[in-house]
Amino acid sequence: MALPRLRTVAVVAGAALLTRRALRRRIARSPLWPLPALAEPISGHSQRRATSIRRLLITERVPVAEGVVQLRLEGLALPRWQPGAHLDLVLPSGLVRQYSLCGDPDDPGTYTVATRLVEDGRGGSREVHEQLQEGAEIEVRGPRNRFPLVEAEAYVFVAGGIGITPILPMLRSLAERGADWRLLYGGRSRGSMPFLDEIEKLDAEGRCVTVVAQDEAGHPDAVAALADIAPGTAVYCCGPEPLMAAVTAALPEGCTLHLERFSAAATASSADSGAFEVELRRSARTVQVAAGQSVLAAVREELPNVSYSCEQGFCGTCQQRVLEGEIDHRDELLTDDERGDSMLICVSRCRGGRLVLDL
Repeated sequence: MALPRLRTVAVVAGAALLTRRALRRRIARSPLWPLPALAEPISGHSQRRATSIRRLLITERVPVAEGVVQLRLEGLALPRWQPGAHLDLVLPSGLVRQYSLCGDPDDPGTYTVATRLVEDGRGGSREVHEQLQEGAEIEVRGPRNRFPLVEAEAYVFVAGGIGITPILPMLRSLAERGADWRLLYGGRSRGSMPFLDEIEKLDAEGRCVTVVAQDEAGHPDAVAALADIAPGTAVYCCGPEPLMAAVTAALPEGCTLHLERFSAAATASSADSGAFEVELRRSARTVQVAAGQSVLAAVREELPNVSYSCEQGFCGTCQQRVLEGEIDHRDELLTDDERGDSMLICVSRCRGGRLVLDL
């Protein structure tokens, strides 16, 4: 009796082994199997988002200005970053928010971010302030850099409030190498302006930094700050939309402009457009996008796990590949090359009646 039983066990084990091998081959051909495989499915895997996920320890939480908290995050062998880079924080609720790295790029084991509490915001900053404490772990993605410090003959920086965070590492780097730079830094009051003491110390001779506190001197004058700069100067601006619009309008000819937004421009909207349909090719589903409804909202009714964050067209989390259809781009982020075959589904729409997404 033992021999037939051994034969049966051997047959079952052999069949299981063959099944596992076949399954591995099938998954290798299509990582999202059992959905149908497409040539080069990149949605959810674009270079913009192709960064590893890791958990870091919050080792320090300190206030650095009124309503602004700084977090020190530590881990092992963290990827290096350059001034202007940002980090995605996956908050305890599942919200994903982007914060500029404002620490030392040469510290391989630490990332530092700072965030201002926005009372009437969408909840991310409140969650950071109320729930992220020393000793807790936080999931992060990145870093990524869409605001790099370029080589230039001279630099002018215009920062408003928390907009100083991506600029601060740039100032440290330029001051260390003796580059030609100037900063116009505005805020509601001196007490609300993070890193003000450090910035003023970078300007030991008092010639590079102009601080404009609104309660003392009104709003910063972007026109005056840019009036006498020479061609070849790189102008960097991060802050409220009105400040960025003023810098854009005042930019002299022959200078380059680099902007970093923490909120979307007024043009990024799903309003003022008609309904259309979106086919989700790999999922074999079709959704109807109503007038005024975002593609993201319609898609998430069928695929609730689709990634998103800002919902305003400037972070890139919801970038998806477009297989067919004409795109009405309304984002603040994608390059001309990326716009050829992808879109940010939180704000961009369809020029016509139908889009096909690689989802």
